[in-house]
Amino acid sequence: MNKKLLAIVIGAAAAMPVMAMADVSVYGRAHISVDHLSVDNVETAPGVFDDYSEVNLSSNSSRLGFKGDHEINPNLKAFFQIEQQIDFGTDNGETLATRDTFVGLGGNFGSVRAGRFDSPFKAARGPANLFGDQVGDMRNLTRVGNARFDERYDNTIEYTTPDMSGFFGKLGYSLHETDVAGQDVDTNTLSMSLNYEGSAAEASLAYETADEDTGRGERNGVRFAGAYKITDAIKGVAFYQTVDYENDNVTQAVRDQLTSDTFGLGAEFKVASATAIKGMWLTREADADEFDSTLWVVGVEHKLDKAVRVYANYAMTSNDDNASRTPWGQARTADPAGAAGEDATGLTLGLRYDF
Repeated sequence: MNKKLLAIVIGAAAAMPVMAMADVSVYGRAHISVDHLSVDNVETAPGVFDDYSEVNLSSNSSRLGFKGDHEINPNLKAFFQIEQQIDFGTDNGETLATRDTFVGLGGNFGSVRAGRFDSPFKAARGPANLFGDQVGDMRNLTRVGNARFDERYDNTIEYTTPDMSGFFGKLGYSLHETDVAGQDVDTNTLSMSLNYEGSAAEASLAYETADEDTGRGERNGVRFAGAYKITDAIKGVAFYQTVDYENDNVTQAVRDQLTSDTFGLGAEFKVASATAIKGMWLTREADADEFDSTLWVVGVEHKLDKAVRVYANYAMTSNDDNASRTPWGQARTADPAGAAGEDATGLTLGLRYDF
């Protein structure tokens, strides 16, 4: 944690009595894991290849945040959040507000917020996200290269509708200021989702489109994620995503590599009130030949109480000759490189403490 952030945290702690009066709360997550990660034929230097099989300590999207709200009148309230990534075990050199940070107004009309936060498209993977921020996270196949959509955009305005018998919608508009060929360019990303949350089912359908001048090329994506409680103990999940990538500054071969369909199925089985066994299969099929990857992950999670859980996962990606995906590359500090055409495996033991 850098000195600037430490000073802010100490100051916030000293102001706790005042913050409590203002309906402000401090929250966070400490999430670490010990991983054994393996992949063969990794290029360690130009033209030099070696097998990788090492134990890593990883901090996995750990964070510290402040949030609160203020009732203006019975039909209108103001709210805010400031959230910062905290990496246990290393200094990431970040400043405050690297994660979801916003201010907004809410009432009978729904809510409007502005700032930097997850797009509706990113949030839409939630119903099927059994292994979020862990070895085996689905983002290792859904968030690839310049065609990725799982983003937390700057300069975003988002409207969320009121709840309508479990249904609600989100509409986000992000403003990007970039420099293209020496010219200042104002471009945008539009992201939207239709969501449902019920006692037995949960689902999200999302669409996102980004202008070519946002810096990574024009891209369009559709995503569906769903979960259904078959019984009180068994939940099934399904996921589908299609991404179309266009960029006049790259070859057709690169566009084919980044244009893809990703889909999969998973399940969670509660063997006891606090213990669950989980598994998921996910595959990414690119338009380009020999760029497909498949992810398999199984795990067991035990909740020690409402705040603390421990888990163990085993995950593997199987790659075509030109693909080099790993099951550990997203939302974690431990991220060794993969190798084209080689399987990558990870065994992890994790601890997550929410406060």
